[in-house]
Amino acid sequence: MEPIILSIDQVFGTVPENKIMSFKKDVQKHIDALYQKTGKGNDFLGWVDLPAKTTDHQLKEIHEVANELRNKIDVLVVIGIGGSYLGAKSVIDILSHNFNALLVNRKNPVVLYAGQNIGEDYLFELLEVLENYKYGITVISKSGTTTEPAIAFRLLRHHLETKYGKNEARKRIVAITDEKKGALLNLAKKEGYKTFFIPHDVGGRYSVLTPVGLFPIAVAGGNIFAIIKGAQHIMELTGPKIPFEENPAALYAATRNSLYINGKILEIMVNFTPRMHNFSEWWKQLYGESEGKQGKGIFPVSVDFTTDLHSMGQYIQDGQRNIFETVLSVSESRNSLAIPYENDDADGLNFISYKPLSYVNKMAQLGTLLAHVDGGVPNILIEIPKLNENYIGQLIYMFEMACGISGYMLDVNPFDQPGVEAYKHNMFALLGKPGYEETSEIIRNRIDKMS
Repeated sequence: MEPIILSIDQVFGTVPENKIMSFKKDVQKHIDALYQKTGKGNDFLGWVDLPAKTTDHQLKEIHEVANELRNKIDVLVVIGIGGSYLGAKSVIDILSHNFNALLVNRKNPVVLYAGQNIGEDYLFELLEVLENYKYGITVISKSGTTTEPAIAFRLLRHHLETKYGKNEARKRIVAITDEKKGALLNLAKKEGYKTFFIPHDVGGRYSVLTPVGLFPIAVAGGNIFAIIKGAQHIMELTGPKIPFEENPAALYAATRNSLYINGKILEIMVNFTPRMHNFSEWWKQLYGESEGKQGKGIFPVSVDFTTDLHSMGQYIQDGQRNIFETVLSVSESRNSLAIPYENDDADGLNFISYKPLSYVNKMAQLGTLLAHVDGGVPNILIEIPKLNENYIGQLIYMFEMACGISGYMLDVNPFDQPGVEAYKHNMFALLGKPGYEETSEIIRNRIDKMS
């Protein structure tokens, strides 16, 4: 099985190779801490050996329930926020036809999302559309009380029960939640929903290789057995016994932190493949929520090239030199489409006629890399042979492991998110949630002074 390949050659103009290699002992210490569960946040390290612990029996159960639901529906609505939907969405988008929703003879349901916002028009129009389709729900929440998904689930559950009746509706709802406690678990038991559990020691942004990601992916037609096999393969190549120079997760973590020390405080995730857009969204949450603490952390952003070369390209080429790029390069397209020849050559493209678009895209990638490196933007290159389940599993686990190492290199806890609670506290106070009366008064006085 061919692995994904990490290349850091194009950063040596900014950070010498020996500087990156000087982190070898430090990185090894952090890998050991992850595996031995001795570092910060060690009560949320279940993801580290998750691929090795995931059994075929567990995968078969997910696969069978997914097939049963798939046969009833045209649309699956995944309800969740943050890691409860981003991982699944990123993988489903990569595996699906770019225009799956418009295919006449679809093999798999269209997957839509709710609970990731509180947009009134969004939810109203979603319910409006669902009137015309057979659908089911996967609701994902450890507690069942996170505001955005809880609101969406309440609305959609009522809609589903009205449309099908309570008995049929409960057969179309799958809950993915905590095994021992929480409002969603209690409701699932009461209503008899089919339930899968989120391991207690796996946080949301590291949960895509649990039922949180695997169940929606399976409903959408993804091969979850191959995803886990890919993750198992890269787990072997990033473990404690692998030499630093051969470990892609270790090299990625050390390189990006070397660049950070040298003033490169923004990392741009670059893809040249449209279906990878939401993989970057998953990556942004993984790194932003894991590292952005105590005034530290590389700020993760993303671009879709060549599209964004016509918007952000100017800044990347000539703006502040506090950025570096990590480029996701896919070697093999799924399809082949060549540029036709035209006699009058009005658009001047005959010089590339008969060339496949993948070749033109690859030349755009190489040209961009050279221009940006020449312009003072270091590039990390990650080569992916093709976009299938195996390589997606590799990519997910490699980034998770590198994130754990990188967070420890920054001396933060990469597995909590205390800053996320600040907006919730203020929102609950403004909404008048019981128990927030004192905060509500303070906030309203501040608002009065602002107006």
